[in-house]
Amino acid sequence: MQAPDSIELLGVKVSSVSLDQAVEIIGHWIGEERADYVTCTGMHGVMESRGDADIRRFHNEAGMVVPDGMPLVWMNHYYGRRHVTRCYGPDLFLAVMKDSVGKDAGFKHFFYGGAEGVPELLGERMQERFPGLNVVGAYSPPFRELSPEEDEHIIQMIRNSEADIVWVGLSTPKQERWMSEHVNKLSRPVLVGVGAAFDFHTGRVVQAPKFIQKSGLEWLFRMLMEPKRLWKRYSKNVPLFLLLILRQMASGRRPPHPRG
Repeated sequence: MQAPDSIELLGVKVSSVSLDQAVEIIGHWIGEERADYVTCTGMHGVMESRGDADIRRFHNEAGMVVPDGMPLVWMNHYYGRRHVTRCYGPDLFLAVMKDSVGKDAGFKHFFYGGAEGVPELLGERMQERFPGLNVVGAYSPPFRELSPEEDEHIIQMIRNSEADIVWVGLSTPKQERWMSEHVNKLSRPVLVGVGAAFDFHTGRVVQAPKFIQKSGLEWLFRMLMEPKRLWKRYSKNVPLFLLLILRQMASGRRPPHPRG
């Protein structure tokens, strides 16, 4: 399947897709047994990429970099990609869950990440919500660097599960690094980094109301909910992102190519 259209924002390739298109592409990859990965990227991911060449590479080598935040949707619209909608990680997660149950064989899901017990609880919640959902594994890695032996154990665990899709619930940029380093070690599954979706869908963290999500101010809601952890991130990234995006718009630069 041909790569989706994309635009460039501050050096990051952002796929010009709607939520429905993203679900369809993931389904095609699974049908082709294609090993690839998806990053759900918003303002924070773009800004982290701008300051770190490795993080930028993790994004730009992904099969899809879907617009997780409204500013990335609006920039797609500015560049004429009016069909683009927000591919919010937690929403993409649920949309693929729903889509996979209706398949003849059903996709096999593996949940990787989150605090101890969270991926297992997530699997139970999703099976209750989507009867017939095929969950083949769940694992919460320790919050430290893994030894080579531990990493190999995880690789074998995922391979043995024969998962079609591995949902990665680590923080940015940890999940992007993990997916980039493991996509070709796991043989066949599609990897999708969905960040806080594990905590949202198990009720550990409160999601912003829909009207706030659509307004582009979810960052403010999250900062107010977790000020100690997030205030430094957003107090720096938000104004700098706006400044740099305005500069890019003023330069008249257009997407460098229609695809890729």
